Amino acid sequence: MCIKNDFRHTRAACYVGYVCQAAVCVFLPLLFTTFEKDYGISLDKITLLITINFVVQFITDLSAMPLVNRVGYRKSAIIAHLGIFLGFTALGTLPALLENAYAGLVGAVILYSIGGGLLEVLVSPIIESCPSDNKAASMSILHAMFSIGSILVILLSTLFLAVFGRGSWRTLTLLWSVIPLLNMFYFANVPINEIPDEDKTSPAVLFKSGIFWLFFVGMLCGGASEVGMSQWASAFAESTLGISKAVGDILGPCMFAVMMAASRFIYPVISRKVRLSYYIGVCSAVCVAAYLIAALSPVKLMALAGCGLCGFSVGIMWPGMISLAAKTCKNGGSALFAMLAVAGDLGCTSGPTIIGFVSSVFGGDLKSGLLVGIIFPTLLIVTLAVGGRFIRAAGDNT
Repeated sequence: MCIKNDFRHTRAACYVGYVCQAAVCVFLPLLFTTFEKDYGISLDKITLLITINFVVQFITDLSAMPLVNRVGYRKSAIIAHLGIFLGFTALGTLPALLENAYAGLVGAVILYSIGGGLLEVLVSPIIESCPSDNKAASMSILHAMFSIGSILVILLSTLFLAVFGRGSWRTLTLLWSVIPLLNMFYFANVPINEIPDEDKTSPAVLFKSGIFWLFFVGMLCGGASEVGMSQWASAFAESTLGISKAVGDILGPCMFAVMMAASRFIYPVISRKVRLSYYIGVCSAVCVAAYLIAALSPVKLMALAGCGLCGFSVGIMWPGMISLAAKTCKNGGSALFAMLAVAGDLGCTSGPTIIGFVSSVFGGDLKSGLLVGIIFPTLLIVTLAVGGRFIRAAGDNT
């Protein structure tokens, strides 16, 4: 069957797009010590690049709707991949070409963050628009690809630098830029169901909907539950549990990502027998237990198991809430998906920030911070309970 008529290619392009999104999020921290040694840039300025990455993606989420509504999903997706390609190309070249290497790094981060933020708004609605009798399963697989992408980027980059030396990081960066470039041409040819203007809900109407704000809070809680643990897992293993960094990273953040991917692949298998909202609720309860195990267990391996269990429990939250919102808030269009991305990003920032703040108040005790983290999955359970009648009325009644 021709690519232009086969929506399997659309899904494949979206899956690769989320691998690109993963690279935008996880690649740069792998080079922090390299930037410090090669360019003499202080660590506080280097870590500021992560803040710039988030802020630019957040602003892009907020401002994406007019662009998408004007030029459509296909052209917007092409622009997003172009931004990531140019950003990674700039990251591999500009610092060496400019007198101020840090300015080159900032410029590169801004470029690929714009692409990453735009891609985050686009890919979920494109998947949702593909013909399917099980859209929730397709959405779960899509977001599993972010986890798989994160694992692949970290492992392959680490292996490449170990084999060819840290000085080869520029070559590595340019190699990663090839993926968004190729996927850009792929997106130019796959079928995409554009949403007609008359079927789109305006942001003003969306904001007046009470059920929309329930999903907004749910997405925020899902993002906070996920990143609150993943952001601090490495530091928790090393500083609180006293485990070496190498072992802690494998059993902490890496295990978290593996378990999260597993969760997102499992739901499509059971989706026809288990109601999505019920599954999210159960996973939220498991997430509460996971935070409690990590924070309170006196056994180191049990505490690390809590991190892994948390990864499994949060896996369905982000894609699941998007699927429920799309089903319940009919014809939300790009406005709905953009605002859900904003909510998720707010959660991704507020979760680790609150946990870090509480930990600092208690003298750097991360266990105290993680204990406070149970408020996020707990609030998600409340959100699902309040919106349950509307969700079931929309068809989530397996």
